[in-house]
Amino acid sequence: MTSVTGAGGTSGCSDGPVVATALDGRGVAAAIGAYSMWGLFPAFWPLLAPAAPIEVLAHRIAWTAVLMAAVLSLARGWGELRRLAPRGWAMVTAAGLLITVNWGLYIYAVFTGQVVEAALGYFISPLVSVLLGVLVLRERLRPAQWTAVAVATVAVVVIAVESGRPPWLALVLAGSFGLYGLIKSTVPLTATASLTAEGLVLGPLALGVIGVFELTGTGTMSGFGIGHLLLLIAAGPVTALPLLLYGAAARRVPLSTIGILMYLNPTLQFLWGVLVVGEEMAPTRWIGFVLVWVALVIFTADLVRAARTARPVPVPVAP
Repeated sequence: MTSVTGAGGTSGCSDGPVVATALDGRGVAAAIGAYSMWGLFPAFWPLLAPAAPIEVLAHRIAWTAVLMAAVLSLARGWGELRRLAPRGWAMVTAAGLLITVNWGLYIYAVFTGQVVEAALGYFISPLVSVLLGVLVLRERLRPAQWTAVAVATVAVVVIAVESGRPPWLALVLAGSFGLYGLIKSTVPLTATASLTAEGLVLGPLALGVIGVFELTGTGTMSGFGIGHLLLLIAAGPVTALPLLLYGAAARRVPLSTIGILMYLNPTLQFLWGVLVVGEEMAPTRWIGFVLVWVALVIFTADLVRAARTARPVPVPVAP
């Protein structure tokens, strides 16, 4: 859900700096589990129909907040939040709003048959993260990173020409995701406490939205059976479980391995959109995606090389 920061930073999704230097079987399994769950999200959200995307988003936020509050209580981690300064709460709020945009757009993409464009957003997200490092943190990119960004830019242009419009949904997903990771890297909280803090900020708003749906008779918590209600509640653990798996993996698996495995998520999304949903892929669009994959090969090769010198680069996770 967030990213490993630039040099000297820590992960906003693990419980500390990523310091693993050797492969760990359980860590790799946890990473594969996390990315596989994220990659199969397009199979889950449609199960919540006939709930509207906004209602699904509200339930996702509310039940995730409830679950993470319970997890933080078991971990006895509430002291972290009590010690968090007002500036930290402001950053948590900003991060929460960004991930709300990201989650909402992703659910909308799945409900409207735009899974492939959503996958594009998460394919280019690592490159957006390195650009943010340049624009916001004044970091300097290596030649290979500039090459990857340039190839990805050409890919976006090709896809825009093919469709007659820029891939706005993919760009907003990648941008909101990158900014979320950038902000989260400044919040001095562990993964569990950070996600719980976002729930405390966003939970009341989500509950208000659910209440409006129910009071106006457009909600789906009642009248659609216990199975549907359980699916709405399941949005919480479905969101939290891959995050907790990723947090475990990030402490056990080298950064370069995490950086390669992360592409499992958008790859599964892409395959779901093309093979299961049957989204149309015109030849020009295929060219655009091939260019994106070339850019990611360049980026990943540079990531592996950089990891050998212990200089972390941005590694986004997932929604």
